Amino acid sequence: MNEITILMTLASIHFIALMSPGPDFALVVQNATRHGRQTGIYIALGLSLGILVHSLFSLTGISYLVHTQPTLFAIVQFAGGSYLLYLGYGALRATVANIFNHQEDQTNEASNDLVLTNKREALSKGFMTNILNPKALVFFVSLMSSLVPVDMSLTGKGVALIILWGLSFFWFALLAWMLSTKKLQTRLKEASIYIDALCGAVFTIVGASILWQTAMSLMA
Repeated sequence: MNEITILMTLASIHFIALMSPGPDFALVVQNATRHGRQTGIYIALGLSLGILVHSLFSLTGISYLVHTQPTLFAIVQFAGGSYLLYLGYGALRATVANIFNHQEDQTNEASNDLVLTNKREALSKGFMTNILNPKALVFFVSLMSSLVPVDMSLTGKGVALIILWGLSFFWFALLAWMLSTKKLQTRLKEASIYIDALCGAVFTIVGASILWQTAMSLMA
């Protein structure tokens, strides 16, 4: 395949993967719904920067080395699983607070969090969620090793990085924008308890499964 074909194939596979529900998707949905458009956009930027780092590490072989070293990969898995469990705990705690009729207090707390965390902390949360996800590491190692030849030009590899980052930011920012329109925000806030519960379940299940797989691999 020539480089244009490689880049088009890479973009297509990556974009399909982006649309698949997972921790990144859930993080944008939860934060754009609860905190609004600006926070959602910064979450999107953080996620896309995490994807850019994963892509760069995969192209340079760093991710492959981590993946082939059981101890290093176990550390990444443990950190990623624990962080997702932490996000799950936060979302489920918000759900419980709403169930016990603290909707007004919860909304005020969310507004304070928005002022305190919109930009730097939202960016950090998005970045950490993606960069600590071992499934993302494995995905990009597989994607790059199967599609990007070793002798691909530096220009081609640079364009690949731009495409992967650009598509990621575009998709997650678009999702945040769509979820934060005024009409939809009104409806989503009414359903925030269900959104928090669903996102909390996603974070918890994925985090727990990663920790379980880590434990099983260490005992094997």
